[in-house]
Amino acid sequence: MAAPVIELRVEDVSRLFDPFDPFPTPSRDLSRGVEDFIAGWARELPRAAVPRLVLHVRDTLSEADIAGVPEAIAAHFKARAGHMAGDLAELFRIGRISLLIGLAVLAGCVIASQMIAAMAPGAFASFVAEGMIILGWVANWRPIEIFLYEWWPIQQRQRLYERLAAMDILIRRDLTG
Repeated sequence: MAAPVIELRVEDVSRLFDPFDPFPTPSRDLSRGVEDFIAGWARELPRAAVPRLVLHVRDTLSEADIAGVPEAIAAHFKARAGHMAGDLAELFRIGRISLLIGLAVLAGCVIASQMIAAMAPGAFASFVAEGMIILGWVANWRPIEIFLYEWWPIQQRQRLYERLAAMDILIRRDLTG
């Protein structure tokens, strides 16, 4: 099966890159719009598909004008995948710390709840004891949210950028100008 194709037309190769990035082409960042365009199209593809990017440029561009463009695009997405891996590691670190704090608070609340229930029978003491249990579980809300829901969108973006870093990039000089 042929790789799905993402096509992009640019009059000037410099428009692919962030205008504020002072580095030479092989290490320049893509402009936000170009990254969003490519990533948006890639999100529409099956998750296992590694697309091929075809850049349509002016036929008057020289080899020097387009030198390093495929490498720069691949390097950009590889760096973005690395940033996502770092974000994921940071999120898990925060999750572990939050979980330790949450479990400590839960343990303290359970102990306090049992002490209140044992020392002061009655409706108000029961109300406070139950409130302590609820507080203990609420303290675990954030780590539960991190470990159940928050990590996988970051991992999906990381995998998307890894696929985009591995894609073939072809440059076609077929725009007249």
